[in-house]
Amino acid sequence: MSYLIWLWLGAIVLFGVVEAATAGLVSIWFVAGAVAALIAAILHAGLAVQLMLFVLVSAAALAVTRPLVKRFTGKAVATNLDRIIGGVGKVTETIDNENSTGAVYVDGKTWTARSDAGGVIPAGAQVRIERMEGVKLFVKTCEEKVEVT
Repeated sequence: MSYLIWLWLGAIVLFGVVEAATAGLVSIWFVAGAVAALIAAILHAGLAVQLMLFVLVSAAALAVTRPLVKRFTGKAVATNLDRIIGGVGKVTETIDNENSTGAVYVDGKTWTARSDAGGVIPAGAQVRIERMEGVKLFVKTCEEKVEVT
């Protein structure tokens, strides 16, 4: 039975080192599970009990701490896609899908653009960004005037 004590000690060290080597929370829950299993091994519980404790305590630690971590770390940083979809931009180069031309200025950058409906959109028009495919924005003309940032 003493080999199981060494196994769980090794697991604690291994999961601890992996946790220390990574930027995010990756294996700290397994450290808690391995500690529970180590205690069971010291108390001469069977291997099945130790494994069950490892899994249950790891899962419980994950379930309890993950929401807390998300709350304290705040919102994820928005990507380009998150920031501009649904946003309004200004056409800087006439959008013509047939001639593969068009550019839109939105969120401080100029993007290659295509008309979502397929029609020509003249330079200077305001457009709403509908979707992104690769590095191309697909846009529709805006009905109302909105300040472009």
